[in-house]
Amino acid sequence: MRIVSLVPSSTEMLFALGAGDQVVGVTHECDWPPEALDLPKVTVDRLPPGLDAREIDEAVRAHTEQGAAIYELDERALRELQPELIVTQSLCAVCAVSADDVRAVARTIGSAPEILSLDSLTLGEVLGDIRVLAQRIDATDAGVDLVQDAATRIDAVRLAVRGAAQPRVLALEWLDPVFVAGHWVPQMIEYAGGVDLLGLPGERSEVFTWEQVKAVQAEVVVVMPCGYDAERAQEEAYTYGDELEVLGARQVVAVDASGLFSRPSHRLVDGLETLAHILHPDRVPDPPSQPLEVAL
Repeated sequence: MRIVSLVPSSTEMLFALGAGDQVVGVTHECDWPPEALDLPKVTVDRLPPGLDAREIDEAVRAHTEQGAAIYELDERALRELQPELIVTQSLCAVCAVSADDVRAVARTIGSAPEILSLDSLTLGEVLGDIRVLAQRIDATDAGVDLVQDAATRIDAVRLAVRGAAQPRVLALEWLDPVFVAGHWVPQMIEYAGGVDLLGLPGERSEVFTWEQVKAVQAEVVVVMPCGYDAERAQEEAYTYGDELEVLGARQVVAVDASGLFSRPSHRLVDGLETLAHILHPDRVPDPPSQPLEVAL
């Protein structure tokens, strides 16, 4: 089967399911596993480089208000690949090309590709999407194994932190304006042994003011700007260091949002284990990804 993945999370899952050799095209943001970097790209970023957090937010809002995605589909490249299956999503206009655009182009491709949209909002739904994808590509056994491994690790984290004091946690998905992480992140914080002060499980990320986030008196602030790795997240944290310092948290950490928190794939379990280490290092001593402390 010839597969084009239009979302980094589905690229990650396809490779984890053993179907990497069937993936013939990906997005310009697909960077995991490393083999994905060598595949043909069928999208480009419409935003100019070098924008700061506020400028990126304003540009994204301008595009979405006009009904346009911030990623452009390379229609010619997609047609040349002649995919049989295109995996995409319609949950977030910022995260992928427009699903409507994909369907319109698909109707012009001789291979008549099927469109599979994966739109998880919770950790459980992510595991469900792994099953759906596995069944569609005839990799049911691999899907069962991948879900079972994820479930086992989730249970291990919940068992490790059971009975521990629960720190008050604030997860920031963007810093200008301030976005509090939603979707699966609040659930991850709960499973990691913390209390999410503002995020709502299964709901979209929400904009707050610095005054509002200060008022909840978080003990731990996790900086996870959407699409950024830990080093870039740490840079953003220092850029907004004055605002973060005023929150009065005893700990501020930057994490690999792009790899472990922003994308609804099986790698969210790595994010869960990393969160559990942040909140309970004595109980979860060896995280898959080392968070970076932000000294304010």
